[in-house]
Amino acid sequence: MTDGSTRSTSVPTGLRWSAATAAFQVEGARAADDRGRSIWDDFVDEPGRVRDGSTAEPGPDSYHRSADDIALLRDLGVDRYRFSISWVRVQPDGTGAASAAGLSYYDRLVDDLLDAGITPFPTLYHWDLPSVLEAGGGWLDRDTADRFAAYVELVSAALGDRVKHWYTINEPVSTSLQGYAIGELAPGRQLLFGCLPTVHHQLLAHGRAVEVLRAHGADAVGLVNNHTWVRPGSDSEADHTAAHLYDLIHNRLFAEPVLMGEYPDLAPLGAEMPVQDGDLAVISAASDFYGVNFYNPTTIAAAHDDAPVPFVPVPTADVEHTGFGELWPIEPDALTKFLVDAKERYAAALPPIIIGENGASFPEPDHVAGPIDDQRRIDYLAGHIGAVADAVSRGVDVEEYTVWSLLDNFEWADGFTQRFGLVHVDHQSSQRTPKASFGWYRDLIASTR
Repeated sequence: MTDGSTRSTSVPTGLRWSAATAAFQVEGARAADDRGRSIWDDFVDEPGRVRDGSTAEPGPDSYHRSADDIALLRDLGVDRYRFSISWVRVQPDGTGAASAAGLSYYDRLVDDLLDAGITPFPTLYHWDLPSVLEAGGGWLDRDTADRFAAYVELVSAALGDRVKHWYTINEPVSTSLQGYAIGELAPGRQLLFGCLPTVHHQLLAHGRAVEVLRAHGADAVGLVNNHTWVRPGSDSEADHTAAHLYDLIHNRLFAEPVLMGEYPDLAPLGAEMPVQDGDLAVISAASDFYGVNFYNPTTIAAAHDDAPVPFVPVPTADVEHTGFGELWPIEPDALTKFLVDAKERYAAALPPIIIGENGASFPEPDHVAGPIDDQRRIDYLAGHIGAVADAVSRGVDVEEYTVWSLLDNFEWADGFTQRFGLVHVDHQSSQRTPKASFGWYRDLIASTR
């Protein structure tokens, strides 16, 4: 499965197809319509935080060019479009009434998608926490879950008559571990295991959002987390223990409360979660699907005795890697292993799975005169779609596959140095140029109809 051809790609029967973006990464228009300030505005404005010193402006400028995006989606032939709704565009300070202009943008986007025959599948939180709420403690503060539920009420009251499929929280693991534990992402805190309350409060926010969305007639609601297949760097007992602890905090800490109604034993980490009576019942209210974002496996070794955490990611030997470097190895069968393990671990508690993101960044020019022949991305996607097919053949229920990303976009702390898109975007002019992978994905989808 290395030539990237449609015929070489094993595809599960009946799989739905999607492509994804996120508001802060593609919308631009930071100053438009009194949009509020988020933790990512604060992060990119702090010198040295973003690799190339860029902001997200204008980038794809989807706020003004959503019609271009929908035309691309129609050409692809996708069933659904995963986009995110910006909390600060809808509710600038994270409290109070909604911005009429902000809601109007998403109202038009939903209508235009439906007119194009594409199901809108929004994410309600993709990392853009209002700065005002972060100043009050952010996800460390239990009250933020209440504020999120109030924001979801505003959105679902406006869109819930037409939008029936929702992601609640995107990648709480990234917010907690990279945003609050080690400071690589917004809000840039370095609390190490002191970040763990942010896990619970995000999951509680998910549960409260489920209640609100169901009250507004939602057909399908679920959380989506970034997951990885974890293996030890060697056969040593120390590396096996380190890998177990990393799997605990990256995967199980987020999946088990949602699916099983309980946290895994955190005693090995010397930690407890700030659970109050009734919280786990709210968090584990039955989901209609479980969202899995997957990019790569992770190899873990034991850290030095004086290290602040007991594990450290190490390069995976003798494999190709994406543009993010040697800690992002390309191993499609790791996705199969993760999905099969989830089925065996959670059994009847595991609802149908949606692959909410899967894709790869490779070095590409900032400006192009025509389509890029991105064969490595085609190979990556073909391999991972085949990995989903392998998991399905072993009894895993996977309903949908989503490419990250429809567009080259602002890649968080890496700015515009990483390109994941099926479509090349000139970040100065916002010009869109479909790559070879766009045509490949379009043809693959067409072959399944």
